[in-house]
Amino acid sequence: MTSIPRWLAQIAGICVALSTQPCSAALNDAGAGSWQMIVLSGPAQVPVPPPVATTDAAYQSELAAIKLAQANITSQQRQTLDYWNKGAVVCWNRILLDLVARMDLPPEPNDNGTYSFPSAGAPFAFPQFPFANPPYAARSFSYVSVATYDALKAAWYYKYLYNRPTPFNADNGIHAYTAASDLPGYPSEDAVVSAVSAALLKTLFPTAIDEINQKAADQRQAALLSGKASASDIAAGVALGEAVASIFLARAGSDGMKSAIGNQGQWDALAEAAKARGEIPWKSLEVPPRPPMLPFFGQVKAWMMSPGDIAAERPGPPPSVSSPQMQTELAEVRSALKHLTRAQAAICYKWSDGASSPTPPGHWNFIAQPYLDRASFSEVRTARALALLNMSLHDAAVACWETKYAYFNPRPTQLDPNLRTAIALPNFPSYESGHSVISGAAAAVLSYLFPSDTSYFNAQRDEAAISRLYAGIHFRSDIEVGKDHGAKVGAYTLRFAQSDGADQQ
Repeated sequence: MTSIPRWLAQIAGICVALSTQPCSAALNDAGAGSWQMIVLSGPAQVPVPPPVATTDAAYQSELAAIKLAQANITSQQRQTLDYWNKGAVVCWNRILLDLVARMDLPPEPNDNGTYSFPSAGAPFAFPQFPFANPPYAARSFSYVSVATYDALKAAWYYKYLYNRPTPFNADNGIHAYTAASDLPGYPSEDAVVSAVSAALLKTLFPTAIDEINQKAADQRQAALLSGKASASDIAAGVALGEAVASIFLARAGSDGMKSAIGNQGQWDALAEAAKARGEIPWKSLEVPPRPPMLPFFGQVKAWMMSPGDIAAERPGPPPSVSSPQMQTELAEVRSALKHLTRAQAAICYKWSDGASSPTPPGHWNFIAQPYLDRASFSEVRTARALALLNMSLHDAAVACWETKYAYFNPRPTQLDPNLRTAIALPNFPSYESGHSVISGAAAAVLSYLFPSDTSYFNAQRDEAAISRLYAGIHFRSDIEVGKDHGAKVGAYTLRFAQSDGADQQ
């Protein structure tokens, strides 16, 4: 029997531990409807009609239906309630972690030594779509989290505009199978999150549509059975979530991702440009050679950075392959591999984040999970935390890939074919380290969100970065420059966060 990946087993353990009691928010964040939007122009961009009064006969029928459902609740339904009571936002984030890990499988070569690219137009064909590599994963996490955050800010605006109570507050005959709260019920936040998450995930992972639809249906049923939402609360939330998702899907359709692969002529031009600078261009060391991974992802639209910002923050060039510094750094890689300790090997494997993993962006989402579980945030504030984290991770991936392919620098094993790496060799240029850039941005944002644990986040950043030297896949300059670059990228998200209105409430 295939063993469960360690990271997935850890998540499962957290879920079991948290399922004994519902998530309870310390504050409702009543003013969240006024927090700054990211993509939406404001709540009015997606109108939500007013609900009927609680005294209306139609609404009273909805309450009666909840009582009947609660009177006949099954053990399976109680388990579903326990699962979704951990918080809709974090549950969908865990679902996304699992989808990324399952889809993170590089396509095998064809019999003639060529490679086919996964196609969204034929997701079940060989190779299946998507290959959820690090850039794809970073983009996926960001779209789902940012869309959820904007949708929930809109939901909060309408909740407090209409102020219709939840069913368990409207009728004391309805039991609250969830944490007690005076948060208004219309539109349902659970329905909003289920609709926006499902719509985006079905586009990003079309081979999992049935599974995603079932998760969304389970969540909506749980919201009703818990006493938090009536049928009309849910219907309004679904409509709002789907409308927001359509806006984000339109953005995704024109953000540059469709052109990120490029073609043979463009790949050759990158190599020729490196030769023209007097350098040895990167090449794939896989057999047969694999096309470079998303060489034009650096042109994909970022969240907090303009193309000019990306170019301005690009670090200077790596040491020349013919320089004494490069020889010194190559010697350091040789020494690291030759004298690798068990502790260093453990760090290397911990941060491998290769095939069948949630990739480096997912690893940092996993690190954030227990902090969100303990924070007692409202759903909208939890969504804000994940949006800030994942915007910085996406922008870090864009900035890093723009740098990688601007310099097209070879990896240590290309300069010394006798090196044997401790983990699989990534199929893209060396300078700069993606783990380092991504971790630098993530540590900056998580330190802002949870400042008392800054030293831990920085330690994880440094460990992730140095793991690439221990593995023999990066030079020292890749690592140190990457960490600094990541911090600069993260600063763009931090400037937004410090002025978005959430810290002032």
